Amino acid sequence: MEEKIKSLLEEIKGFSINNADEAEKFRLKYLSKKGIIASLFEEFKALSPEQRKSTGKLLNELKQATELKLDEAKEGISTQSKASTDSLLDLSLPADPLTIGTRHPISIVKKQMNDIFTRIGFVVSDGPEIEDDWHNFGALNFPADHPARDMQDTFFIESKGDEKWLLRTHTSSVQIRVMETQEPPIRIIAPGRVYRNETISARAHCQFHMVEGLYVDENVSFADLKQTLYYFVKEMFGENIEIRFRPSFFPFTEPSAEMDITCLVCGGEGCPVCKHSGWVEILGCGMVHPNVLENCKIDSTRYTGFAFGIGVERITMLKFRVNDLRLFFENDMRFLSQFKQAL
Repeated sequence: MEEKIKSLLEEIKGFSINNADEAEKFRLKYLSKKGIIASLFEEFKALSPEQRKSTGKLLNELKQATELKLDEAKEGISTQSKASTDSLLDLSLPADPLTIGTRHPISIVKKQMNDIFTRIGFVVSDGPEIEDDWHNFGALNFPADHPARDMQDTFFIESKGDEKWLLRTHTSSVQIRVMETQEPPIRIIAPGRVYRNETISARAHCQFHMVEGLYVDENVSFADLKQTLYYFVKEMFGENIEIRFRPSFFPFTEPSAEMDITCLVCGGEGCPVCKHSGWVEILGCGMVHPNVLENCKIDSTRYTGFAFGIGVERITMLKFRVNDLRLFFENDMRFLSQFKQAL
């Protein structure tokens, strides 16, 4: 057996490997499970203990020499292949163009909204997206039986006794947290993502973005609120936009109103976005309810304030004439690449 091993060793040293096919044939012949070396190891098991000592050393040398031969051959073939490929490259050709990315249209408009309000003294505030019932509902003067507390509108995620946790339905919870920790004057905006258990359609989604504002100080009036919102709309959409206020109701403001502008998707002629009315609601607003101020330990006999909440998706749809809100969440590069000029 030792002579057979020595003969194979000489055979392997003289084996010529010039390409990948020859390398594979070499591996199959000598190193595969059914190859020559594997069969020698099977024969090795039948040798006597005295023969195994010397034969085993030769057998290991044969296996190592065979593996080394194969590795060196593969490295040589790889080097030759790379050199052949490099010789075909024309280094004088221009490089492949890099695709320039863009911000998401929601991010573009949210930044514009933040810039408009910070120019007139508002400070950006942030808060958690997972809220407790008090900051999302209770402190905002929502009655215990208000429909918004029902599972059909709110994503409740955990309850421990009387303590309920949920995905915030508005960023008004940020306003409460600020009023709890700061004394007036307070002038903030709270941009962020919110969640509501709604049917997804061209006009609604179960998650969307809001920018809510709050101003609390002495002698704040509804006139201050209207002028602030007039300024915002003119800066966002231009001087020629038509605006109207309608009375409304919110538990946390009194009096309350909704603001509409001419539908920019159809130019006021009527379309699915404006429900064929020619007007689109863009925000809700009002004077902060005295109960909300008192819940935050702010003297409602001394201080007044206004608040508003604006849907970022709605503003973006009007700004860029988009007729389906769902497009903002589909990550279609054909759609998103259109907003490069808006940066």
